[in-house]
Amino acid sequence: MVMAQVIGRPVFSDEQVHHLNGVRDDNRPENLELWVGGHPTGRRVDDTVIWAVEILQRYAPERLASEGVDRPR
Repeated sequence: MVMAQVIGRPVFSDEQVHHLNGVRDDNRPENLELWVGGHPTGRRVDDTVIWAVEILQRYAPERLASEGVDRPR
């Protein structure tokens, strides 16, 4: 609940809230970190690209170019 308030939306089912100090009932915002789970392993490249675009749309839409995804240089 605390993380949802911090990020201003519900925590998605593939996200986890990590307690930096390992104490699960220490829910101070500064002790919480949002982790994304469900990353693909052993998947086809096309499926992995779709997954990556979904992650960018969710967390960094500004990194998506209008004609596709910018490549790292």
